[in-house]
Amino acid sequence: MPQAIMQDFPAILDNHVLLVALLASLLAQIIKLFVSLIRDGKINFRTLVETGGMPSSHSALVTALAAGIGQTAGWESSDFAIAFVFAVIVMYDAAGVRQAAGKQARILNQIVDELFRENPTFNENRLKELLGHTPVQVIVGSALGAAISWIASPAY
Repeated sequence: MPQAIMQDFPAILDNHVLLVALLASLLAQIIKLFVSLIRDGKINFRTLVETGGMPSSHSALVTALAAGIGQTAGWESSDFAIAFVFAVIVMYDAAGVRQAAGKQARILNQIVDELFRENPTFNENRLKELLGHTPVQVIVGSALGAAISWIASPAY
């Protein structure tokens, strides 16, 4: 089985739709680096691997994937329908559930800070607060993904 996977690996690298989707996600992460630089006045390389922030790399990835499938398999295809529904679920989750979890983490961190202010030796790991995205971050990520897919689409 592993040998078959290794033989198929070059075919994976020839998958234009997959490569464009990954490129859209990578560009979104790189843009986050510059947004962080503008906002904080310094480069924070952690933004390249962190979730959350402007623009949403998840949204860029799934939108580029769906658009690429639509461009290659056809907008009326079942493949595009599956990719579209998948993209909507991912973006809804990024702006809804994960955003709410980030807000809850922020409140819990404040509670821990206030409860243990008198005991400075208490050293508990803080919860990650930046989990999800605002709707604007999702929309910008999605627009980036669609643009990258459109720009990188081969002429058919």
